[in-house]
Amino acid sequence: MENQTLDILLLEGLQVSSNASIPAFVLLLLIYILIMFSNIVLVILITLDSSLHQPMYLLFCNMSINDVFGATTIIPRMLRDIFIPSSDRYIHYVDCVIQAFCVHIYAGASHTILMIMAFDRYVAICNPLHYATIMTNWMVVKLSVLAWAVIFVMVTILVGLSVRLSRCRWIILNPFCDNASLFKLSCESILINNIYGLGYTVLLLGSSLGSVAITYLRIAMVCLSSKSKTLNSRALQTYTTHLTMYVIMFVSGIVMVLLHRFPHLTDQRKLASMMFHVVPPALNAVIYGMQIKAVRQKLFIMFMRNTLCMCAGLMSG
Repeated sequence: MENQTLDILLLEGLQVSSNASIPAFVLLLLIYILIMFSNIVLVILITLDSSLHQPMYLLFCNMSINDVFGATTIIPRMLRDIFIPSSDRYIHYVDCVIQAFCVHIYAGASHTILMIMAFDRYVAICNPLHYATIMTNWMVVKLSVLAWAVIFVMVTILVGLSVRLSRCRWIILNPFCDNASLFKLSCESILINNIYGLGYTVLLLGSSLGSVAITYLRIAMVCLSSKSKTLNSRALQTYTTHLTMYVIMFVSGIVMVLLHRFPHLTDQRKLASMMFHVVPPALNAVIYGMQIKAVRQKLFIMFMRNTLCMCAGLMSG
């Protein structure tokens, strides 16, 4: 079959029964609203408050923007498809490629941003006297641009290798389009795709895991040799927030990649895919934002100010 006859694909989407479609829709919608609200509020708060224009908070902005991007890439279409019969969930090939590209940009940027955050916390805890000179706002901007640029190039090659293949299948057996779903549409040899995909995965996850592990081992060594309660408290806060989200993201991400190689474990792969693209975006802004004292104080002041304005408006009316 020629490629032009396969421009319309069938996307499996979420597999839910008719009885569970409404609860699934409501749950996914609430999660999406939480993701959008918490991350957008955090970005607006940091953008408008000049006292929060510091490296750590700028990295929070980076993370929140990426979470909004990642969630918007897949959740709205899933919400739409829940009430569409699985036999009618069509997607244009070009739209599938764009979604796959965005999905991998989000996944890659999640790791590179967390790597920068780990470096930031390392400098803050292990070299506090030089933190202001090392982690300037300009340094954060340069590291962020580099993180996004590297992932953009690597993902462009990753997806480009799949787009070059001819297609003999038209069914995407996944809740959303990703690179593996694209090259599985082909009957050609995908050896090059597998080699580059494996190299990409090893490089990204290996550098991510290695840098985070080394960073926190160094932080742990500093804390063990220090008797400062303040330092140990800051380190503990960093551990509990950063590592919890990193472990969830890393485990679900690597499981998702590995299970693509085992067709009989389709349900487990879908669960890992959903966890990776839904759980971290839903929790990142809440966990990071609520554990940072300055952010909590600003949110409280903003809430009280809006409440007082509403009360004054009601009384005057």
